[in-house]
Amino acid sequence: MLRSPSRFVRNWLTAAAVGSLLVGCGSSSEESANDKARPAAKTEVTVEPIKASTELTDTNGVKVSLEKKPERIVCLFALCDDILTELGIVPTATNSAVLAHPDFLGEEKAKEVDIIPGGFIAPEVEAILSHKPDLVIGLGDTHGKLAPALKGATTFWAMQPETWQDSVGYLRDTAALTGRTAQGEKAERAFRVKLAEAEKTPSDRTALIIYGSDENFGVATPEGDVAASLFPKIADYPWKSRGVEGSYSLEEILAKDVDVLFVETLSFGDAEGELSEKLAGNPLWGKIPAVRNGDVHEVDPEVWAKGRGTRSLGIVLDEATAALR
Repeated sequence: MLRSPSRFVRNWLTAAAVGSLLVGCGSSSEESANDKARPAAKTEVTVEPIKASTELTDTNGVKVSLEKKPERIVCLFALCDDILTELGIVPTATNSAVLAHPDFLGEEKAKEVDIIPGGFIAPEVEAILSHKPDLVIGLGDTHGKLAPALKGATTFWAMQPETWQDSVGYLRDTAALTGRTAQGEKAERAFRVKLAEAEKTPSDRTALIIYGSDENFGVATPEGDVAASLFPKIADYPWKSRGVEGSYSLEEILAKDVDVLFVETLSFGDAEGELSEKLAGNPLWGKIPAVRNGDVHEVDPEVWAKGRGTRSLGIVLDEATAALR
């Protein structure tokens, strides 16, 4: 029997493997895992004006205060790179690879952005400060420990996204702090329109996103995975958080008759090969309808698992809706 890892295992695996902390389990949902009802609320496409400000309380309740509009921004996780790209800003330095994606800066231009050494878990403070940043943006539950070392030299902003609404909120907050209000409103509107269009004709096919580097795979749930939070609007997605120790077995997945599988292969050390290939050796894997019918889609984890912003989520919607037709 194969079981997906707990939240702790997922966080450790993803951080060590690809430099991104994917929170797979969030708050509990009132809906049961067997509930296939469509969400009642439709995505609102109207975008409220964004007001420029150097002081605000962000979408997660964190207070951010700057002396001036930031010009030199260091990104410690990919949502920051995604947001800055949407606003027409190139980060001063980053430790994410998402900028190399053709829908971001592309490989050549991405090479011009300095990389912070030390990896995702322990980016080097001296390297960060060597760029004289006005603002450093990181993932709260991973990079919060850097705050004391950065205090007095720069402003550290800890983000903690779990749903697409969080990502939109952080886009708006960053647009306000950088004064890129028009760009922020445009990016938010484009994403909302795309999501609203997708949910007009939701697929009745059952979908699933899994992630991992080997047979100890994980299931992405809408309560704590930003990309997965889109899926209840566009497909039958009967996967709910089971709490910190929750997991799904391959037997349970087989029982759900999954029609379309999206696979995020996370590289780990010297490990090679796609996750779907590694699972192919298990006889239960081949019995899943999506596998039998050739509807298994290996997706770019830099975008699907790590990007988490409106540009990445737009790509996820394009790819997912095409596969779900």
